[in-house]
Amino acid sequence: MDNEYFASINEVSKRLSVPAHTLRYWEKQFPVAIRPTTGAGGRRYYRAETVDRLIVIRDLLYKHGLTIAGVKKLLRDGNFPTSADEFMASGNVMDVPAQHQATPHPTPVKTVQSNIDAGQIDLAISILESARDLLKTAQ
Repeated sequence: MDNEYFASINEVSKRLSVPAHTLRYWEKQFPVAIRPTTGAGGRRYYRAETVDRLIVIRDLLYKHGLTIAGVKKLLRDGNFPTSADEFMASGNVMDVPAQHQATPHPTPVKTVQSNIDAGQIDLAISILESARDLLKTAQ
């Protein structure tokens, strides 16, 4: 991006695949790193370097599991990276306390393959349909 180029909040939102309200929230959480210029009517416009910082923040939060507090600590300590991937690969994430690193989501349960064939499924369906009919007549 050209440094003289200003992107609207909608353009940045689309580019980062992050809702505009999230960008506004991040402005409040990271005022040192994110300071958009405001235009007529209070519209937000972001410089290229601000968009670059937003990309790093997004990646640290969403891709690498840091918390808001963890990103604030990086900013406060002057360790804010220019790339989230390089920062994570460097091992510097160890400088971020564990409480500022999000707990990874549990691994999804794998689907267990069953030996039930289509005939057994058809039988179960017909039994359930018969049970439904019996309940209807009982009412």
